[in-house]
Amino acid sequence: MTLYGGIFYLLAILVLVSTILAITRRHAVNAIVYLIVSFFGTALLFYLLGAPFLAVLEVIIYAGAIMVLFLFIVMMTDLQPSERGKGLALGQWLPAIILGAISLLVMAALIVAVPTNQIGLRGGMAAPIAFGHFLFQQYWFPVEIASFLLLIALVGALYLGRRESKLEPHPSKENR
Repeated sequence: MTLYGGIFYLLAILVLVSTILAITRRHAVNAIVYLIVSFFGTALLFYLLGAPFLAVLEVIIYAGAIMVLFLFIVMMTDLQPSERGKGLALGQWLPAIILGAISLLVMAALIVAVPTNQIGLRGGMAAPIAFGHFLFQQYWFPVEIASFLLLIALVGALYLGRRESKLEPHPSKENR
């Protein structure tokens, strides 16, 4: 097995384990952290396979923007006080720390050991502007559907976050 094969299988296991942990966690913040680790592992797979542009997009769009939106939604739903204290033990964060450390070590090994001109696979060349034109000319409808779904998630989080406050009487109405 070559170095690339070993790194590929290590990253594949990292992505699979962190995704399974994200699916099985009951605490939403823990699941989001595992999903972020999974996205970073996927970005490293893209980089390993000769697509650094897709790796950067994976980190910026998925691990950055969408996970921030998910965290915003979790914060807006305002978990009950009894649920907030759960999950702060080191035992629940240990798998995320281990998987994140493996991801960082593999990333450092890829950057230090393999210069960019010696990547095993030939990457497809396309300027970002050509990629953008292709994406929004050929796949404009799925992009709009994805943005609409994100808008619905945001509105749903705002609705769930404000629903409890409407059940309580307004302070100015009590004084009358």
